[in-house]
Amino acid sequence: MTLTRSYPMKVLQRVLLPLVWVTLLTFMSTFSIADSIRLATTTSTYNSGLLDYLLIHYAKVSNTELQVISVGTGKALKMGENGDVDLVMTHAPSAEARFIEQGFGIEPRQVMHNDFVLVGPKEDAAKVSVARTVTAGLSLIMASNQRFISRGDDSGTHKKELQLWQHLGALPVFEGYLESGRGMGHSLQMASEIGAYTLTDRGTWLALKNKLELRLVLESDPRLINPYQVMLVNPERHRHTNIKAAREFAQWMLSYAGQEVIGNFRINNEVLFVPSAK
Repeated sequence: MTLTRSYPMKVLQRVLLPLVWVTLLTFMSTFSIADSIRLATTTSTYNSGLLDYLLIHYAKVSNTELQVISVGTGKALKMGENGDVDLVMTHAPSAEARFIEQGFGIEPRQVMHNDFVLVGPKEDAAKVSVARTVTAGLSLIMASNQRFISRGDDSGTHKKELQLWQHLGALPVFEGYLESGRGMGHSLQMASEIGAYTLTDRGTWLALKNKLELRLVLESDPRLINPYQVMLVNPERHRHTNIKAAREFAQWMLSYAGQEVIGNFRINNEVLFVPSAK
């Protein structure tokens, strides 16, 4: 025979309410840990492996989850403009200046730099390797109508390439000029497959060169310096952004610890990015 016993409602409230509060507080604390921010950044920082390396080290000092969207600089800035991300890290100074001037971004800070290089087929039919400047190298490619792969995607690399053609005083309209419309990794793969030249950031080149039938043909021109900048999306424009966590991550990258992590990132003992926070 089963015996049952009823309790007054007040007794039940005294017993059950504390349990409900403990359960609710545990639930809330669990989800408060899962703070997250969205970072739009360039394919070069992703393809090189730098982003994964940074996130591993940041996870040691923060519980914030970083969701990385790897796109060209133009698309990254557009995502910031639309409030789709909390911060951006890009490498196109003129476009970044407009982003700040138009009120879409705040607190711009230089984080690091590397440089661009020209790579091409191992036989170097255009003899770019004998050129002393990047404009001379591009002129040789165009004059000999060799294939050249442009990103063609409004990325920082694409913007730099078009700027270099403008310095040459010529438009890239020769028959061998092709656009991939893809990121740096895909563009390098395409150049390798068809025996073409292309402009790439050094970081992605070092990360992928052993998989490609290409060689470095021109480097060290001062015009090829490639600075990266971090900017927060303006919370006055988009109040839903997680400005606090975004600022914490940006400040960590700019700190001694973050700069040391960037400087220590290497592939085959070669430095890919030079820390340059000011």
